[in-house]
Amino acid sequence: MSETTTPEEPTPTPEETASPARALWAERQGGPQYIAYNGRGAEVRIGSGDTEGVFSPGELLKIALAACTVLSTDHVLRSRLGEDFPAVVGVSSTGVEGENRYGHLDVELVLDLAELAEDKRTTLAERVERTSSRQCTVGRTLKAGATYDVAVTHEPMREA
Repeated sequence: MSETTTPEEPTPTPEETASPARALWAERQGGPQYIAYNGRGAEVRIGSGDTEGVFSPGELLKIALAACTVLSTDHVLRSRLGEDFPAVVGVSSTGVEGENRYGHLDVELVLDLAELAEDKRTTLAERVERTSSRQCTVGRTLKAGATYDVAVTHEPMREA
């Protein structure tokens, strides 16, 4: 008699098991401003696009794509450019006429490629594109057209 084993399920991370309002959250700071937090102690100020000192939600979406792209390819870049290579990553967008959404996002990696021959530059660009399209969760999510839900719950709030 053969024994069948099933693979053990991976242990969920605290972010996967916490309620969405507790794993990653934002608290209102007055006006249309919020501070977003994660469980590791990071925070970022969020507000409308005309408010000084904050990121707008759209800017956060765009910078998340840019950062995800470069972080997911950092090992590729280090292997070709060295451990301490300088880099800047930028992102731009075009909107869809009459709709409140972005139609296209462009990520640009600015790198010093002077030490690489032209064929190595081309190979590096292809590898960065291939790796980011496989490894960048934000990019993969945008390409797949993720859906989302909104829930309104009741919880008495503490006074600030």
